[in-house]
Amino acid sequence: MKLRLIAVLAMILSSAVALFGQDLAGTWQGTLAPPGPPPLRVVFKIAGADGKFTGQGFSIDQGAQPIPMSAISVQGRTVKFRMEAINASYEGTFGADGNVINGSMTQGMPLPLNLTRATPATAWAIPEPPPPPKPMDPAADPGIEVATVKPSPPDARGRLYTVRGAQVMAINVTLLNLITFAYDLHERQVTGGPAWMSTDRFEVAIKPDVPGQPNNTQFKKIFQKALADRFQLKFHTEKRELSVYAITLPANTKHKLTTSPSDNNLPNLIFPRPGLLPAQNATMNEFASVLQSAVMDRPVINQTNIEGRYNFTLDWTPDEFQFASFGPRQGPLPDTGKPNIFQAFQDQLGLKLESTKAPADALVIDKVEKPSEN
Repeated sequence: MKLRLIAVLAMILSSAVALFGQDLAGTWQGTLAPPGPPPLRVVFKIAGADGKFTGQGFSIDQGAQPIPMSAISVQGRTVKFRMEAINASYEGTFGADGNVINGSMTQGMPLPLNLTRATPATAWAIPEPPPPPKPMDPAADPGIEVATVKPSPPDARGRLYTVRGAQVMAINVTLLNLITFAYDLHERQVTGGPAWMSTDRFEVAIKPDVPGQPNNTQFKKIFQKALADRFQLKFHTEKRELSVYAITLPANTKHKLTTSPSDNNLPNLIFPRPGLLPAQNATMNEFASVLQSAVMDRPVINQTNIEGRYNFTLDWTPDEFQFASFGPRQGPLPDTGKPNIFQAFQDQLGLKLESTKAPADALVIDKVEKPSEN
């Protein structure tokens, strides 16, 4: 009788371990299927017990750089954690045997992600992360070795400026997008040019004639040279008094930005969804540039005098005038319950965004042509 009672208690204890999360420690793996790109295999390595856990995530089909996990918790059968570096969160539920977690990953939009506990025999190999890119000589003035320009696929969505291997790339961009990006301008600062400048979309891939990862200034100069070479862009500039937004640091206050530990030359300024910017390794000038090119309805200037590169997250509810440069919306943007961008600047960054007037350059297009086929 005592042996039977001990066995029953052992079974109850075993179930409780799986139920209340002490059994969360281990290696978990599953496949994430975002719309468009191929499925991605992800692995989470979690250590700890008694409700105190640490962990790292790996997207093993995207280079396998470790991504720190935080806020790892188990309440009943529910598992939750966050990955602040990519502004992602996960929530799932333990299966009956404690070796499966069924749930979803949210990074802008929720996607199903069911995880299975890996064993030494079933664990996916995590590749060694690539070494950090070698920076381009900061004194170099890179030219173009090869530049490829082709129309974007009709179903392409969003737009991106990035470095892939030895190439700098602009993906699904109009000529107007390229000009404003390359010259740090808002669309309101560009006049003249044909109608197709705002409608036809392109993929541009450029191999610079200098090795290494360019810094932000070099990155934009490469596109300036491609505009002159492949689009035959010619222009002149004029000074005009314009309505702008200014980013300032209020007197006698301290900002809420976190110094970036990265030695990367370039920032990561990508919007997982309209109104969410998990910025990494960004200067204030780069932050202002992405706001004016992607978000705001007028130029944005940096008046903070804050130097260096920072990590921060800006999360707000956009209004009807923001993100217009991405084209017509498919219905209204959802109300996320977040503040407007002006309040979010103060609450989340310790900065101020205010409307004012300031002299600014206006770029007047004198000549431009469609690029020839590659």
